[in-house]
Amino acid sequence: MSTRTRAVAPAEAVTGVGGPGTPRVRGLAVIRRGFALSPALAKGLPFTLLLAALSTVGGAVVPIVVQVAIDQGLAAESGPDESVVLRWSALAAVIVLLTAVCAWAMKVRLFTASERGLADLRVKAFRHVHDLSVLTQNRERRGALVSRVTSDIDQVSLFLQFNGIMIVTSIGQVAVATVIMAFYSWQLTLVVWACFVPLVVTLVALQGRMSRAYDHARATVGTMLGVIAEPVVGASVVRAYGVERRTQHRIDDAIDANLRANVRAQRLVAGTFASAGVAGGLANAAVIVVGVLLGVAGDLTLGGVIAFAFLVSLFVGPVQTATQVLTEAQNAISSWRRVIEILDTPADVRDPGEGVSRLRDGALEVGFDHVRFAYPGGPDVLHDVDVTIPARQRVAVVGETGSGKSTFAKLLTRLSDPSDGTVTLDGVDLREVGFATLRSRVVMVPQEGFLFDASLAENLRYGDLAATPEQMRAAFTALGLDDWFATLPDGLDTQVGQRGESLSAGERQLVSLVRAYLADPDLLVLDEATSAVDPQTEMRASRALEHLLAGRTSVVIAHRLSTAEAADRVLVFDAGRLVEDGPHARLATADGTYARLHASWVAQAHLGIEASPSPDGVDDAAGATWENGWRD
Repeated sequence: MSTRTRAVAPAEAVTGVGGPGTPRVRGLAVIRRGFALSPALAKGLPFTLLLAALSTVGGAVVPIVVQVAIDQGLAAESGPDESVVLRWSALAAVIVLLTAVCAWAMKVRLFTASERGLADLRVKAFRHVHDLSVLTQNRERRGALVSRVTSDIDQVSLFLQFNGIMIVTSIGQVAVATVIMAFYSWQLTLVVWACFVPLVVTLVALQGRMSRAYDHARATVGTMLGVIAEPVVGASVVRAYGVERRTQHRIDDAIDANLRANVRAQRLVAGTFASAGVAGGLANAAVIVVGVLLGVAGDLTLGGVIAFAFLVSLFVGPVQTATQVLTEAQNAISSWRRVIEILDTPADVRDPGEGVSRLRDGALEVGFDHVRFAYPGGPDVLHDVDVTIPARQRVAVVGETGSGKSTFAKLLTRLSDPSDGTVTLDGVDLREVGFATLRSRVVMVPQEGFLFDASLAENLRYGDLAATPEQMRAAFTALGLDDWFATLPDGLDTQVGQRGESLSAGERQLVSLVRAYLADPDLLVLDEATSAVDPQTEMRASRALEHLLAGRTSVVIAHRLSTAEAADRVLVFDAGRLVEDGPHARLATADGTYARLHASWVAQAHLGIEASPSPDGVDDAAGATWENGWRD
C-alpha cells in the first residue's frame, strides 16, 4: 500500500455550523444568495412586480378624483356640475376594482412562488445536514440544527408572504404618490421628503445593530429548542433521578434568554417606527402650512391643496409601513443567513459519486495504511495505525475507554476521514468509493439500535427498501429469531413507538440485527450488539450473530470476553495505538495489555461480578461485561 496524506482544514474553519470560521454574510448578499439557492422565488417575478405596481394605482386615484370633482365639478366657474362628479367617481370605481384584482393575483403568485422556493430550500438544507459528517453535526445541538430547517425557514416564508407584499406595495405607493405630488406641487413634494431625511439616517445608523440583535435572537431559538427537546427525549432519566426542578430551570433560562434577545431587538424596531411617526406628523403639518401659503399666492388651487393632503397620507402610511417592514426584515435575513450558513458549511466527508472507483463483489479486505486521526484543534486520537484484515476474517477490537476503538470503526465506515494515511477496501481508498456503494457494502450496527416511530416492517426496510414481507419473515428464520417474532402482537405491523420504546433495549438490538441481515453487507461493523441485554435476549442475539457474521468480513468492538474468544483475531488498542494483534489464545498468555485486562476480567468473574448464563445454558462468565475501562 502507498501512504496518502489528506490535508486537514484549520480548526477555526471547521468549528461548526456558522462558527467562528464562517464569515458573516451581509443583508443584501443574503437576499441575493437566498434567491440563487431558491430559483422558484424569482420565477415570474417581473410580472408579479408589475401586478404589485398596478395594485397601488387605486390608492392614487382617489386624491385625483377629489381634486377634479372640486375644481371642475363643485367649484366650476359655471356652477356645480354633477355629471363631472359622477363620471369621475365611476371611473375611480372601475380603476379601484381593477387594482383589487391585480392585488389578488399578485398575492397568489407571491404565495405560490415563496412556498415553492422555500420548500426547495428546506429540502436542500435537510439533505445537507445529512451530508455533514457526524463530527460536524455533533458541534451543534440537534435542536439548533432542526431550527435552521424549520423555524428559520418559516420566518423567511412569513416575511416573503406578508411583509414582502407590504414592502413591494409600499414602495410602489410611495413612488406613485411622489410622482403625483410632484405634478401638483414640486415645492410641497420637496417639503415632504425633507421631513423623512432624519428617518432615513436613523435607519442606516441602526441597521447594523438590528441585524446583530436579530442574529442573536434567532440563535437563542435554536438553543431553546435543543434544551426543550433533550428532557422530552430523556424524560425517563429526568424522572428517575428526580431532577425535574433542575431541568425546568434550564428550560426557563433558555426561554428567558430568547425573551431578552427578542425584546432587545424589538426595542430597536420600536424606535425606528416611532421615528417614522414623528416624520409623518411633521410632513402633514408642513404640507398644511406651506400649502396654504402657496394657495394664497395663487400657485395652488383649493382642490390641489386638499388632494395634496390626501396624497401625503398616501405617502406617509406606506413609508411608516415600509419602515417597520424593513426593520423586521432583519429578523428574516438573520434566519435566511442561518440557513445559508448550514448550506455553506463544507461536508468534510464528501461523496465522490458513483463510477469513481468500484469494489469487486464478495467479502472485502480492509486496510489501514499508517492512519492518523485528530479532531479539529485536538491531539491525535489514533497514531500510525497500520493493519490489514483479510476478507471473511472475524476481528474483535478491544481496549480501554478512549483508546480509539470507536474512532477506528468511524474511519472504517467513513463517518470520518483520516488526518493522514489511507483506509482501503480491497486496496481502494474509501474516499474514492461512492456513498451509495459504500453504504450497500458496509453496514454498522451500533450498540443501541435506533428505531423510528413506525411499524416493524418500515424499520426493517431501512436495511433493504425493496424487502417484501416474505423476505422479512425469512430473515427472522435465518437468524433463529422465529420464537421471538411470534411473540409480537401484530407481527410486521407492530408499532415500535418513538425511538423504538415499545420494545425493550434487547429487542431493539434484535431488530437491528435483522435489518443488517436484510442489507446483506460484505463488511459488517458492530459495536457489541449483545452487551447490556438480558440473558435470554443475549442468547437469541448471539445465535443471530453467528448466522449474520458467517461468510462476511466483520469487525466487532468487543465489550465481552465471549466476543473476543469467538473472533479469529483480536486487535488491542491503548492510548490511540494498536499495541497488540493476534488470536485470543496467544494474547491471553502473553505479557501484554490484553493479558492484563483478561486477568482482571477473570478475577472479577470468579467473584461473581455481572456473571450471566452462557448461550449453552452453563452458568459461567462467558457473557459478563468487561468493566474497569473496557467500555468505550
